[in-house]
Amino acid sequence: MALTTEIAGFVQQVVTAMGLALTTTIEEGPDGTCVNLEGEDGGVLVRRGGEGLQALQHVVATTFRRQLGEDTRITVDCNGFRKDKDAELRQMARHMAEKAKTSGMPQEMGPLNPYERRIVHLAIAEDPGATSESIGDAVMKTVIISTK
Repeated sequence: MALTTEIAGFVQQVVTAMGLALTTTIEEGPDGTCVNLEGEDGGVLVRRGGEGLQALQHVVATTFRRQLGEDTRITVDCNGFRKDKDAELRQMARHMAEKAKTSGMPQEMGPLNPYERRIVHLAIAEDPGATSESIGDAVMKTVIISTK
């Protein structure tokens, strides 16, 4: 619990240094720890598809990687942006799985970053009739969804 308080304090210091008035809270869930940021200044982090939020999450994960270990995930969300985006990705993955099953043709999603790919792979894993794999050489890869 002390580490989560340290992480929340670190995130609060970063957003304050950025000149943003945001409130930081911590939420423990089955997928790990989520740092939630709330406030009117959150628009700065979620512009351009959430690039600022993604960068902040990367900084936090890199800073606390050793203390968190390999199995613990930390996410940073702002005004529910990531939660909504994750739900949208899961819905799109399920839709692509259905499309792959009805058409018999593999479907592509991407390019996606590692976090987004994980959301898609977990959603597809819930469907016994579909499978997914990542292809590509860079950080941003495409996910191929096909029938089993």
